[in-house]
Amino acid sequence: MLPQHLKQIRVLMLNDQENLERTLFRLEQGFELQFRLGPSLQGRTVLVHTNYPLEGHSYVRNTFRVLPWNNPAGREDDSDKFCSLDIKVAGSYQYYFGVGNTERSGAGYIVVDPVLRVGAENHVLPLDCITIQTYLSKCLGPFNEWTDRLRVAKESGYNMIHFTPLQTLGESRSCYSLADQLTFSPEFSPKGQQTYTWTDVGALVEKMRREWNMLCITDVVYNHTAANSVWIREHPECGYNLVNSPHLRPAWVLDRALWHLTTRVAEGRYEAKGLPANITQESQLTAIRSVLWEDIYPQVKLWEFFQVKASSAVEEFRIVLQSGRKPDHKKTGGKKGLKIIQDPQYRRYGNTVDMDSALETFVPNSSSPTHIEECCDWLKEKIEALNAEQYHIVEQHQEQAANCTVGNVVYERLADHGPKLGPVTKKNPLVTRYFTFPFKDMTLEQELQLLDKPDKMCHFLAHNGWVMGDDPLRNFAEPGSNVYIRRELICWGDSVKLRYGQGPEDCPYLWAHMQKYTEITAKYFHGVRLDNCHSTPLHVAEAMLDAAKAVRSNLYVIAELFTGSELIDNVFVNRLGISSLIREAMSAGDSHEEGRLVYRYGGEPVGAFVQPSLRPLMPSIAHAMFLDVTHDNECPIQLRSALDSLPSSAIVSMACCATGSTRGYDELVPHQISVVKEERFYPKWNPSAVPSSTGEVGFQSGIIAGKQALNRLHQELAAEGFIQVYVDQVDADIVAVTRHCPSTHQSVVTVCRTAFWDPKTHTYNTNIPPMFIPGKIEEVILEARTVERAAGSYEKDKDYINGLPQYTVEIKEHIPLQESAVVKQAEVTSKGRSEFVEEISFQKLTPGSVIAFRISLDPNAQKVVGVLRHYLSQFSPKYRRGSVVDENPPEILLKPLAQLMSKLTLADLNFLLFRCDSEEQEDGGGCYSIPGWEKLKYGGLQGLMSVFADVRPNNDLGHPLCANLRQGDWLIDFVSNRLVNREEPMAQVGQWLTAMFSYLKHIPRYLIPAYFDAIVVSIYTTALDATFKLMSSFVQNGSTFVRHLALGSVQMCGVGRLPALPPLSVKMADVPYRVSPTTGEKEQCCVSLAAGLPHFSSGIFRCWGRDTFIALRGLMLLTGRHIEARNIILAFAGTLRHGLIPNLLGEGRCARYNCRDAVWWWLQCIQDYVTHVPQGHEILRCPVTRMYPTDDCEPCKPGEVEQPLHDVIQEALQRHLQGILYRERNAGPKIDRNMKDEGFTVFVKVDPDTGFVSGGNRFNCGTWMDKMGESDKAKNTGMPATPRDGAAVEIVGLSKSAVRWVVELRAKGMFPYDGATVQRDGTDVFISYAQWNQQIQQTFEAGFWVSGEPEDPNEKRPDLVHKKGIYKDSYGASSPWCDYQLRPNFTIAMVVAPELFTVDRAWKALEMAEKKLLGPLGMKTLDPDDMVYCGVYDNALDNDDYNLAKGFNYHQGPEWLWPVGYFLRAKLYFAKKLGDVTYGNTVNLVKNVLSRHYTHLEKSPWKGLPELTNQDGQYCPFSCETQAWSLATVLEVLYDL
Repeated sequence: MLPQHLKQIRVLMLNDQENLERTLFRLEQGFELQFRLGPSLQGRTVLVHTNYPLEGHSYVRNTFRVLPWNNPAGREDDSDKFCSLDIKVAGSYQYYFGVGNTERSGAGYIVVDPVLRVGAENHVLPLDCITIQTYLSKCLGPFNEWTDRLRVAKESGYNMIHFTPLQTLGESRSCYSLADQLTFSPEFSPKGQQTYTWTDVGALVEKMRREWNMLCITDVVYNHTAANSVWIREHPECGYNLVNSPHLRPAWVLDRALWHLTTRVAEGRYEAKGLPANITQESQLTAIRSVLWEDIYPQVKLWEFFQVKASSAVEEFRIVLQSGRKPDHKKTGGKKGLKIIQDPQYRRYGNTVDMDSALETFVPNSSSPTHIEECCDWLKEKIEALNAEQYHIVEQHQEQAANCTVGNVVYERLADHGPKLGPVTKKNPLVTRYFTFPFKDMTLEQELQLLDKPDKMCHFLAHNGWVMGDDPLRNFAEPGSNVYIRRELICWGDSVKLRYGQGPEDCPYLWAHMQKYTEITAKYFHGVRLDNCHSTPLHVAEAMLDAAKAVRSNLYVIAELFTGSELIDNVFVNRLGISSLIREAMSAGDSHEEGRLVYRYGGEPVGAFVQPSLRPLMPSIAHAMFLDVTHDNECPIQLRSALDSLPSSAIVSMACCATGSTRGYDELVPHQISVVKEERFYPKWNPSAVPSSTGEVGFQSGIIAGKQALNRLHQELAAEGFIQVYVDQVDADIVAVTRHCPSTHQSVVTVCRTAFWDPKTHTYNTNIPPMFIPGKIEEVILEARTVERAAGSYEKDKDYINGLPQYTVEIKEHIPLQESAVVKQAEVTSKGRSEFVEEISFQKLTPGSVIAFRISLDPNAQKVVGVLRHYLSQFSPKYRRGSVVDENPPEILLKPLAQLMSKLTLADLNFLLFRCDSEEQEDGGGCYSIPGWEKLKYGGLQGLMSVFADVRPNNDLGHPLCANLRQGDWLIDFVSNRLVNREEPMAQVGQWLTAMFSYLKHIPRYLIPAYFDAIVVSIYTTALDATFKLMSSFVQNGSTFVRHLALGSVQMCGVGRLPALPPLSVKMADVPYRVSPTTGEKEQCCVSLAAGLPHFSSGIFRCWGRDTFIALRGLMLLTGRHIEARNIILAFAGTLRHGLIPNLLGEGRCARYNCRDAVWWWLQCIQDYVTHVPQGHEILRCPVTRMYPTDDCEPCKPGEVEQPLHDVIQEALQRHLQGILYRERNAGPKIDRNMKDEGFTVFVKVDPDTGFVSGGNRFNCGTWMDKMGESDKAKNTGMPATPRDGAAVEIVGLSKSAVRWVVELRAKGMFPYDGATVQRDGTDVFISYAQWNQQIQQTFEAGFWVSGEPEDPNEKRPDLVHKKGIYKDSYGASSPWCDYQLRPNFTIAMVVAPELFTVDRAWKALEMAEKKLLGPLGMKTLDPDDMVYCGVYDNALDNDDYNLAKGFNYHQGPEWLWPVGYFLRAKLYFAKKLGDVTYGNTVNLVKNVLSRHYTHLEKSPWKGLPELTNQDGQYCPFSCETQAWSLATVLEVLYDL
């Protein structure tokens, strides 16, 4: 079992209705696959099913099991919930998942690579190491000579052999037309010698595996069998015959007619019509068309198979009408229109008319004979029209059949690239027959009579072939396909297409026979090649491969697919578990395309990023087996030139995938070795074979010596981890391929000069540009050129498959650069301190040559990289390979980074990780700006991490950030200097980074992005560990989602250059101090809470009373930041004036006392502090240094007037009971340029009739919905959009919570006051808090509940009700209709004072809010049915629309995030009261809603949640990107869960 950090884990995110069956996911054995829930599935009941077997059980494709869920963080949310598979068995496996009652809501496949082993020690042969060579088995000769012939592959450096089928071949002698699938061909056992069997083959295969380190695979052919197979005669049901496939009868008739045409043409009977037996010119093709249309088609009358016999149908209809039968409406659906029923037996005129549709369509006016006859005539007319349509369709089939016939003749007899078959004969017919005809010759008329004899018809079997451009997922021989009648099949006349049906029950003999064949193959071979895979029925191949894998679990499966679509390729790869797809270099038209294929088929880019061990499962392309030529390809020597064989092979062998060739390519055989016609044997191996020898080959033959070196290099590169690839098109013919090892940073660069055209007839450029190779050239691994020699010219040998004797390879291996004959000179040019570049000039890089260099970094850079890897290995063992211990380590690097980090406070970590541009600018800096791109979001590490999160998984090395890192050290210096210039202990972290970066700067520039990322990731993850260690157990033990949100606390809470909070009492302990960076004096440096980034982060706009205290519980109390929370509470307490807490704090000196709610949020936080914090009640006695002990005084100095916090609380309550009325200081444009004069008057009181805190007027807005109109065009300047005067519902709830709490405190002896004395008409009146508490309790629902019942005595304005079953947004507003607007504010009251609500009513109101207000991320701030609703906030728009201009609708529809927290918490609270079922459903709703916040948080470069979104969750560019209260209230929901 691997340790967790080394184990490779891939995460597959499941999304509702996401079907990934055409996406390829590849995994290796030993990996773990985790299924996790995407946002659409969180909070829902999801069951994941898979057919991956339990350990110790065997695989059954249709047996699925349910995977159990793990929830490591407990139950608060589904962000970390997963179920997993430990991948240990090769194959293709399916998963699907269902949601709730839906069985399948999504599905896909995973394909697990096999592990192949060779040698006596069974060492692993990685798939990318494979070098394969194909042998046509029939050319191996007697079995006892095979070793000598196969040794050629071993000596040429191959490690896998592909045998074409070894079974008995059919009479055509095609390697793929098998007469008997079960027997080892007797042709390999010469007469008079021993008879060899599969056992002998198995012994040879095992010997090669153990002694030669070679594996063997062979083909399986499922689509067809040889036409002369004995078993198909005995079991004709195994093919498509005219009994089981009567739809082929018309095609068979045409096929026989074309055969008889062949015999007549061969006898010269059509010469008079311009169609001789020897077709040599275009004009004779027209004669073929004429003969078809004038003689053949009229004779066979194919249309009759598709028509209705009108007279019979009319007679039947007449009888039915006379009987008075009515149509069956169940069948017709009452619709008119005649239906023709195709005769399933396809007899001439066998089609019939559906009588119900006829009765529905032709209705007689009465049952009189005249009317019946009239109907019969109509029917006859309609049938004749339908017959004419059928005739026209068949005419189109015949037109295509003529085109295909002529096209076939052109290819076979006229085309230069065709076989030029010569005169038409029975052996070489005009066109290949589509069906077998196992009877003696007879006339066409006699043959057609056989259509009535099933015992004969069953032996007319359809041949197989392929159809150009056909859908590979469709079987072209099944009903519905017209391929045979249209003659579109490119037919293999030696093979019968096999008919499997839907399963074994449809053709038991065939399934059993082919399964046995498969099991024999899997028993003796390490893998299979699926021949003609794209037209093998998928369900057949699935079943057969399942049988094969039951015999050999690590079966290597390869296939060649010609589907033309990667998505359809993936269907085959997924369902069949194909390990590698064959790809051909011969498909490339030039060297540029050949190089592109190398890049396409494997490897990552040079300098790629180090990926984490736990990462998303990414779709991939199928693993490639990239062949320089396949045994089906035309000969490259004929298409290109003999000289190209070596360089094209070299390009292929540099690919980071499996590679290979076919026997004959390396020997320069100058023609295609035909799988049908070739009967000669391959030459044997003899190391000292002479060039002129035809029966033997050795190192001097063809390019064998070069191929051996290239194959060895290919295997070494894969085995040693050279997984990075770079392809450089040097010029039109030269391709340089680099393979790089990311742990040792060694490279191999192979420069190949292709020769697609023969140098004797094509002029190649003589000016070869020099190459610049970064690093130090250690050696020339090989240099090889194809050269001519005097060995006679080529003559095709009659016994052996011989190659061109006049070429050989001149090769040198492992030589120093000075001894190279290809390189003229090498000059060292240095580019900067870390670039060591060698300039190479070539002298003999002739067409057909190859040179490969082994390159390491220059010694200094190599050492520096090693040291860097050594220091990085403390964070991940991935860096151990290639690491070197530092001889003179800097002192700072001797300490573990975690130890340095442990000294940082959370305020320090705010600086290290975050700080947006305006925060950085306060210190005279700013965030780093990437030229040509954008500024990073943060000055701290998160700014970089957010960009790398997108760049790293895709290895986007072209990103401007990577370019900037390669071009210079500016960003590197920015990151470290920013920290070094701070005070200890932050400076030490900066010194650690500086030391690491001093190594980074001395490595080659192309490696800098990857190593810079590695260093940043290491310090970032260490910083996160340090962060969470300083937080509460709720965060430490919480889910990823909880931790992400808790980071919002670090993001928002910091200390700027200037203190944002007024000073605390000097008597307080645990108050941080520093030397002021501006005055040099000692000053307090308490953490303050920013309202949002980037707009509310610095200067006087950083701190707001309302925002601070809405966010404080979530971001500070729940995260365990108790002392900092206390300091903020006390700092604000010091600014109390008029009984209010300021909204804009402005350090207390520039405070604005213009909001009615901040003081109540402040009181709620004190209550939360006392509740949450151990000994929290002690805060009540803490001294508060008052800035404004009286309403009108100037700010007092710290410590001048101090009083305990409970006195300040008492003052706030007493002032409200007394009533507050004042005009803001400096009223006018100096403090608010838009407000009307009346708006500066602040009025708050406690309504004596209800106990509700009321106030405001229609010219100001004293709650969080505080948008002031500012458009002169729209005439809304100075008019609040949402004054919410009267008693706002959340203020009533918050005041009830506060009063209830002080009553409880008083009862426990923790609060010295039980009420307050106020003046009423000149006399003192005492009001007890208990009485006030009781009053609100009694009046709340009467005042706020909107029942919508006409006789409700509490409803004063039934005419304004437009939503029933809700709570009003306010009570007593100056515009009474505003009270009745549906907004989310009542949910706040529900959370802080749930006792005010009756459960049933609360639930109704919450359901209405869910239905009308809940958006993807936020809550609509206004009912969408309201006439002024508008969900899109555009602060820049200035037009004449009163309700929209200058963002007037800020709180009239846009979806704010923070109220969602209160809505969900209210829902959870009341659901619990309604029982387990309701609560369970609500928990699921909450998880589902919050999953969208989790997704946003994950993807946001700000790592935050926005202030608001536009309608339906659309992005709003005017919103803060991350807002304190948005993060806080969502975190509070998770805490409640």
